[in-house]
Amino acid sequence: MSDRKPPEACSSMDELRAQIDRLDGELIRMLADRAGYIDRAIALKQQNGWPARIPDRVEAVVENVRHCAGAEGLDPDLAETLWRPLIEWSIAREARKIRET
Repeated sequence: MSDRKPPEACSSMDELRAQIDRLDGELIRMLADRAGYIDRAIALKQQNGWPARIPDRVEAVVENVRHCAGAEGLDPDLAETLWRPLIEWSIAREARKIRET
């Protein structure tokens, strides 16, 4: 895709949309990478006899995301709203895999 440009350097909607599309691709690649770590967590949780859902860890992840969002100037509420379904998807994936093996 196109080279990275800051928003203020985009002089047309086409340029701006290309940057958004580029970022969306990066986000998808990072989410796929994150899913790989979730897969590894499945194996480690199985080895340790741990459940898929560890409530303290869920809240620690949310707090970390909120902190990171705030540090980057992003609304922490938005970050939490986006992350909670991601966390739930991850836990459901872990629970399914743990039951299957």
